[in-house]
Amino acid sequence: MEYLEFKIRCLEPYREILMAEMSEIGFDAFLETETGFDAYIETASLNRTELEIIFQKYSREASLSVREGLLPKVNWNEEWEKHYEPIIVENKVYVRAAFHPPQPGFEYEIIINPKMSFGTGHHATTYLMLQVQLELDHKGKKVMDAGSGTGILAIMAGKLGATEILAFDIDAWSVENGNENFQINGFEDITMHTGTIRQIKPHACFDIILANINKNVLLDEMEVYGSSLADNGHLLLSGFYETDIPDLSKKATEHGLVPIKHCTRDNWAALVFKKGMKDFHQDW
Repeated sequence: MEYLEFKIRCLEPYREILMAEMSEIGFDAFLETETGFDAYIETASLNRTELEIIFQKYSREASLSVREGLLPKVNWNEEWEKHYEPIIVENKVYVRAAFHPPQPGFEYEIIINPKMSFGTGHHATTYLMLQVQLELDHKGKKVMDAGSGTGILAIMAGKLGATEILAFDIDAWSVENGNENFQINGFEDITMHTGTIRQIKPHACFDIILANINKNVLLDEMEVYGSSLADNGHLLLSGFYETDIPDLSKKATEHGLVPIKHCTRDNWAALVFKKGMKDFHQDW
């Protein structure tokens, strides 16, 4: 079985978008790199017309460059293990894959086998979301994880004591992967659904909404986040750069959400809002 390897260089915000689009046309393995990612597909499965459409679509805006090669055989488990190391968040959370040994001494352990899904904790935005979650009381709370990816944030919410968790993603492979990760971590009662927040149409008023997506989606869905959040509830956002904070804060305040905290990592940012606050202060 021969595989084609495509070494993709692109701007950071387009990495996950390109991986998602390429997975839809048959690419079945991805390895993130410092400048983009490597993508793999069986030679017989490649539709070059569909691939060219994707490359042309993002060529200019993503500063895309591509190098193609042929691989005779690939041991994907071996390749994955070469590129995936455990991470530690705030000396409290240990995130590992199933093939890594447990590590004693941490308050929380999360097992993530991400396959093609976004959210291993390695990316700055996922790290920031986990970091902020640790500071927020989840006990007995209703939590929504929008654009859940691997399900890592929903799992963190469960480990922090949330009693009701709604998770969903637009990509079928993320949903499959997320549900596997829920099972691995002992959360059989959580099910990831397929769709956007408007397609899911959540009816409950959530105490916490988590959304690690991208700036454009966050701006587009901000009104729905606001209407889905209970009074005094918290909205945690990431997936954007530090320079995007003013635009997102402005949009959020239009829907009754007050910024109470922000943090950054490697030029990426996370924002926390509270619904129904009259005064601007951090209260947790």
